Amino acid sequence: MSSLPLFNSGSVTARPLRPHQHSALAMIKRSLMAGNKRIICQLSTGAGKTRLAAEIVIGALAKGNKVCFTVPAISLIDQTLESFEGEGIDELGVIQANHPRTHYGMPVQIASVQTITRRFFPDSDIVIVDECHKRNKKMSEWMRDEPNKIFIGLSATPWARGLGDDWQDLVTPVSMQELIDAGYLSQFRVFAPSHPDLSGVATVQGDYHEGQLGEVMGEATLVADIVDTWLARAERRPTLVFAVDCAHARKLQEQFAAKGIAMGYCDAHVDLIERQVLFDRLERREIAGIVNVGTLTTGVDADIRCIVMARPTKSEMLFVQCIGRGLRTAPGKADCLILDHADNHARLGFVTQIHHDTLRSGKDKPAPTVKEKGEALPRECGSCGTLKPPKVSECPSCGFKPSRQSEIETEEGELIEVKQGKKPVKADKQEFWSMALALDQARAKDGRLAKALYRGKFGVWPQGLNQTAITPSPEFMSYERSRRIAYAKRAAK
Repeated sequence: MSSLPLFNSGSVTARPLRPHQHSALAMIKRSLMAGNKRIICQLSTGAGKTRLAAEIVIGALAKGNKVCFTVPAISLIDQTLESFEGEGIDELGVIQANHPRTHYGMPVQIASVQTITRRFFPDSDIVIVDECHKRNKKMSEWMRDEPNKIFIGLSATPWARGLGDDWQDLVTPVSMQELIDAGYLSQFRVFAPSHPDLSGVATVQGDYHEGQLGEVMGEATLVADIVDTWLARAERRPTLVFAVDCAHARKLQEQFAAKGIAMGYCDAHVDLIERQVLFDRLERREIAGIVNVGTLTTGVDADIRCIVMARPTKSEMLFVQCIGRGLRTAPGKADCLILDHADNHARLGFVTQIHHDTLRSGKDKPAPTVKEKGEALPRECGSCGTLKPPKVSECPSCGFKPSRQSEIETEEGELIEVKQGKKPVKADKQEFWSMALALDQARAKDGRLAKALYRGKFGVWPQGLNQTAITPSPEFMSYERSRRIAYAKRAAK
């Protein structure tokens, strides 16, 4: 923009906008002209939300307006500061405890939500709220108290309940699939437990057919050995592993180490400096990846080429944020490998299929389920056998204090590649039926096994197919084995 040199030395100019960023600006402007003051722009991870924010800041400065850009985590302060300066914006101040760039007189303030909600809201004409799906009570009050101030929210996953109570409009300039097709995000491949191909599962009222997905694994059980699968599939790509809890993450780190694979570890107690050291080590290939517990879902710009979902989730937001860490493009990167041991794809579908056109009201929230807790009882010490009083960790008799052990179980099985977007045609059904016939004949099941496998796969009985048997493929045998395992589990119950 012609006004840009007024706000920097002229040695740095902003990068050209991509087509979807131009579209985002146009949609935001149209929404403003329609009278909306609180607008969320949805852009996938890696689509350039910070570059879009920088363009909004540049336009605001050109008109003499002040801007506050808020981030939900301190780790994003310096990252945003560096990004804005890289776009030629240098009249920047920071509102975050003891930050060296604190300067309240600057027209652009990059602020930690935690800090401004404790101290004060800066004088600003426009507020840009990064990761706006992470709702904050004080920020909601600020929006309600100043209805004429412009608030622009940015998020890859603006689907949290209650956003519709704070924000007036949602604009989505481009889908994740469109970004992948245009080369702005990486292609990806999914390996998941060998349930039926999701592309062949019918949908009813926008969700997967309940009968065809009724055998989804329990929430605390993972399918296939995580380390062995990674060694077989991942080609030692830079990896993020999402674990269930700290004990599970430590256990996975140890299991990788036992196979000669060095993995870093990150949880909420690992500070920003330690995290940066981990990513520096990953870049130098001193470690193969990082096992983490709910900490590396935002603000990760590293070259990640494999995502291991070693934790189940029913949250579309968490699911998309986790996988989004691996969808940034990089030189020499053909695709991102997703190893979904928790069968999240069976529950939620592919990340490119998750989309909502409207913001959700807080009234959508269901009534919480209250679980009654039983009375705490004494427990036996694992070292000396003495009974300890309830809720006492260290044994009063021998001083033994057990460390928490992971209770996450892994069942036998393997991950197979799951495709999206391709519905089974008659040739696919005939091939499956012919392989089922061959297996049925080998096991002398008189057609019962073949029919059961076909109905389990496609949800209907076989019709109009010839009776030619062909040798089953490895993928077919993996599927059939998964059905036997599921049957054995149901029988055991």
